[in-house]
Amino acid sequence: MKKPALLFTVILPFLSCCAKTDLKDMETHIVPQNDNGLDTATFAGGCFWCTEAAFSELDGVKSILSGYTGGNTPNPTYEEVCSGTTGHYEAVRISFDPDIISYSELVDIYWRQIDPTDEGGSFVDRGSQYQSAIFYQNDKQRIIADSSKKELEQSGIFDKPIASKIIKASKFYPAEGYHQQYCKKNPTRYYSYRSASGRDRYIKAVWGDVGLEKYKKPKNEELKKNLTDLQYQVTEQCGTEPPFHNAYWNNHQEGIYVDVASGEPLFSSNDKFDSGTGWPSFTKPIDPRFLVKKKDASSLMERIEVRSKNGGSHLGHVFDDGPTPTHLRYCINSASLRFIPKENMEKEGYGYLLWILK
Repeated sequence: MKKPALLFTVILPFLSCCAKTDLKDMETHIVPQNDNGLDTATFAGGCFWCTEAAFSELDGVKSILSGYTGGNTPNPTYEEVCSGTTGHYEAVRISFDPDIISYSELVDIYWRQIDPTDEGGSFVDRGSQYQSAIFYQNDKQRIIADSSKKELEQSGIFDKPIASKIIKASKFYPAEGYHQQYCKKNPTRYYSYRSASGRDRYIKAVWGDVGLEKYKKPKNEELKKNLTDLQYQVTEQCGTEPPFHNAYWNNHQEGIYVDVASGEPLFSSNDKFDSGTGWPSFTKPIDPRFLVKKKDASSLMERIEVRSKNGGSHLGHVFDDGPTPTHLRYCINSASLRFIPKENMEKEGYGYLLWILK
């Protein structure tokens, strides 16, 4: 898909992410490394108000700091960074539980928040401080980020080269206090800025309308009527179907797998692999934002249960013994899924996801 043209004839000064604000409650210190089993991801995606908001409601994300990184000026202020003279990027530093959400999934979400072909900034915000970049903490993160960028370049989604950089992480300085959780503290101004920036129009034009609100869970009486006994037992009562005797464990058709109850798009044939377990297995979801994950101690071992976000359907579990580079294995019950072949996606309302199968 070609990058849509974004034209802005009038941009009000107060809508700029760099608009001046009272500098009270300022904090400029380096964030310490986590020592409690959590991991860290650092992304620059233009205005940090918008980047922070994209990750704030994800399962497994414990905290997010907006701040500055990649520069050469110690303890920079917002005004100094906005001048473009410090070398810093506006960025967010995410503390997350890798047992619940993986680094590779965070990277996937990141790509869908930005224009990765923009070399001069981000939407209405121009300058090096608004360029996009992934700051890796270690070799594992670097490999995942490099692989993901290469996959994006080869996808054909964009008609320009991917400009986003992959950079070794350096000192991170939290932004002033009034910038933290800005979308919650100042929703009117935040959404005015975001609407005028063109970010959401761009995301929708490139990735399609992925709004969760489109998919609803039917009432229980309707579920009992429309689902088979096995489908109801698995999705609503956390059951498990027999391996090798289910609909999709060896399905090799092109298409997507959606929640059998709500219709939420969950997995793609592109990410399906033969795990040898007898259940459908995937290296990643179509969009991690359509999933809910939590620790499950119902068996003799602790596992991570996977459910659909809106439908609440029990899908299966995710493990960390999958293939590279994600190392994920989503082990999913066929009874929780409905397969939609590629040729039927448009007429069933999933045409906006055809880019996945290119």
